[in-house]
Amino acid sequence: MIITIQDKEFDTKEITQLYPAGVIKTGYEDETTQVSLEWLDVEAQGKVEVVGFGIFIHLGENEKHTFMFDTRDEMDEEIGRIASQLQA
Repeated sequence: MIITIQDKEFDTKEITQLYPAGVIKTGYEDETTQVSLEWLDVEAQGKVEVVGFGIFIHLGENEKHTFMFDTRDEMDEEIGRIASQLQA
């Protein structure tokens, strides 16, 4: 099955990981890291600087694609579009 994310097509047979995450500053220069949305909601309230949200796709071990969003609502809308494609 082929799914499309922001005009980029992926064969679901090749996807080894597909997940949403928050992106926060680590506190070291301009470095950022991914954190789970659950951790962001429960543990991080007011403790970290969120710089965005992303949908991350891994194709095997070497190929990775990142789709970044300014707000969680924008990311959630894209996740809804992905889910609709997977349910079709």
